[in-house]
Amino acid sequence: MLYYFLDWLNGLYDIPGFGVFRFITFRAILSIIFSLFISLLIGKKIIDLLRKNLIGEVVRDSEIGPDHASKAGTPTMGGVIIIAAILVPTLLWADIQNGYVWLILLGTAWMGLIGFVDDYIKVFKKDKQGLKGKFKIIGQVGLGLVVGLTMLFHPDFMGSRANITRLNKISSNRLLQQAGFKTGDELIKINGESFSEYPDGEKYNEISLYRVKRTTVGEDGNNVVEEKIILVPQTQRKLIASELFGPKDNSFIYITDFPFFKDYVFDYSKVLFLDRIVNSQILGRVVYLLVVIFVITAVSNAVNLTDGIDGLAAGTTAIVGAALGIFAYVSGNHVFSNYLNISYIPLSAELLVYAAALVGGCLGFLWYNAYPAQVFMGDTGSLALGGAVGIMSLMVKKELLVPILCGVFFAETLSVIIQVSYFKYTKRKYGEGRRIFKMSPLHHHYEKMGLHESKIVMRFMIVAIFLVLVAFATLKLR
Repeated sequence: MLYYFLDWLNGLYDIPGFGVFRFITFRAILSIIFSLFISLLIGKKIIDLLRKNLIGEVVRDSEIGPDHASKAGTPTMGGVIIIAAILVPTLLWADIQNGYVWLILLGTAWMGLIGFVDDYIKVFKKDKQGLKGKFKIIGQVGLGLVVGLTMLFHPDFMGSRANITRLNKISSNRLLQQAGFKTGDELIKINGESFSEYPDGEKYNEISLYRVKRTTVGEDGNNVVEEKIILVPQTQRKLIASELFGPKDNSFIYITDFPFFKDYVFDYSKVLFLDRIVNSQILGRVVYLLVVIFVITAVSNAVNLTDGIDGLAAGTTAIVGAALGIFAYVSGNHVFSNYLNISYIPLSAELLVYAAALVGGCLGFLWYNAYPAQVFMGDTGSLALGGAVGIMSLMVKKELLVPILCGVFFAETLSVIIQVSYFKYTKRKYGEGRRIFKMSPLHHHYEKMGLHESKIVMRFMIVAIFLVLVAFATLKLR
């Protein structure tokens, strides 16, 4: 909202220096600053409010050690701090007409609400199980359907170019800048001349002249610099979309980047080898919907499992969120995406502003959540963060990188699956259940081995940074 106000003010009075607010990178910096400030400002007040209302954590596994037993009564539901620190800066500094932005905001709030209900039942209803698993799954599947269907059919996500209708309301020069194109004379108005007709038969009395320079890869594999003049009627901004982004491609959504392979994308319409029998578009959309549901459900539950010791979930999510923000920025920039040979996703760069708020919110929450924790995020925070990470990975077409990018979350989930499966198998075979890990999720295993939780958190965060670097390396190791 501040973004729109300052942009309007600059257009009205041409204030020196105010043009900087059009740059996504600058607004991302403001977003993380505001997010940190908000989380630090409201954190203490929310913690005091939670304590006053006796909203304390129900410790499920005091058998882990005396340190965990002493945590009983620590305020939970602290995830509201993170959610506020994400939503407010994003609403202030992002282009909220951008489909990617409002959809990720919806997903964060949706999963935060599910987590809030879960925490409420645990604390106020004194039910350690919280919200029944089937209702959680319904909420996660429902969000997956909303996200998947929106990305498949909403114009902002259709094909390899942006929403034509919405571009009519956007400054064309800003669109060119966000796309990564170089502009010469940003707008030349031809006054005093009357154009009775234009090729499409409509009448205009002024047109815009754009000088667009783009770099493409020629047939011989070498970069070719093209410079072209685009004449755009003021009232017909959709011609900009056609010139910049090419023809609309409805299959773009269910095609994703495939790591480690150059010049190859993964097409969901071919995953079941039924494209010769079933219409490929229908098959691609159905499979893509299932993938969206699975990724959102899996990642949100994985972050929820990771939230077991002070600072672990918030710290690792901040690292992953920063990586996804960078992926969003390079994917939404024509120059960078062309150089890295990844999918160019128009307008997705605006997600960098959201990702910056997410990182700032997690870091601000760590101020109170680092060992010894003054507050726990609860399911309110962990489900919201997990949902956001899952949705962002889908938006920037990096869902196939999730096992690497979110490797800590993946390992935590895998440890639970292995532990439960092996316990059930040995109970059937030997009459008594046996365990592979001393305790699951994985961080509890290391606690039982005698490592202090602050050391576990720091080592897991180091591993998370390493895995993010490996994910970045896949851009060139192909």
